[in-house]
Amino acid sequence: MQSVQNKRIEIDGHSINTLQAGKSSSPAILLLHGKSFQAETWRELGTLGKIAGEDLFVVALDFPGYGKSTQAPLSSERVINGVMEAAGIDKAILVAPSMGGKIGLEYSLEHPEKILGLVLIGSVGIRENRQRLSKLPSSTLIIWGENDQISDPSNGALLHESIPGSQLVIFAGAKHPCYLEQPQLFHKTLLNFAKTIVPKI
Repeated sequence: MQSVQNKRIEIDGHSINTLQAGKSSSPAILLLHGKSFQAETWRELGTLGKIAGEDLFVVALDFPGYGKSTQAPLSSERVINGVMEAAGIDKAILVAPSMGGKIGLEYSLEHPEKILGLVLIGSVGIRENRQRLSKLPSSTLIIWGENDQISDPSNGALLHESIPGSQLVIFAGAKHPCYLEQPQLFHKTLLNFAKTIVPKI
């Protein structure tokens, strides 16, 4: 069983909480979170252990005002950059659900050089970024709950249509937090995708 460590990262004088597991020299997966969740959600779901168990380095962060990170006047972009720098990550597979999906999507557009792959789960902010979606990486996995009532599944279809080479997986019967409802399928889908990017795992 891979141990998960709490590590606090100072960014511009503000403390950001992270959970980290695996060898920092291994390919990295960075986990963002939705509006009602936090880094701890990924530990409770078993995601951190599953990823680290595949010889990958995984970091889950709490955005300012969420989880164990205090409120701070830091942009999401600054937080992600600061966490990656402190953790020694040059490039990562970014996993981004719901609110985190909008953040991850926009971050990937601004910093394509830092993205190994992008996983968008029931993401919001699709329509407002519609004109730029085709610029997202071809190594994008799109996961949606069939019965998502927060971000309509048509958003997932739009993403898939707009990003050449992307993959779309619909979780049958699942609502918005489909990864929480069907964790076994989520972990299998995520790790299979990671293996296409990092073939040695």
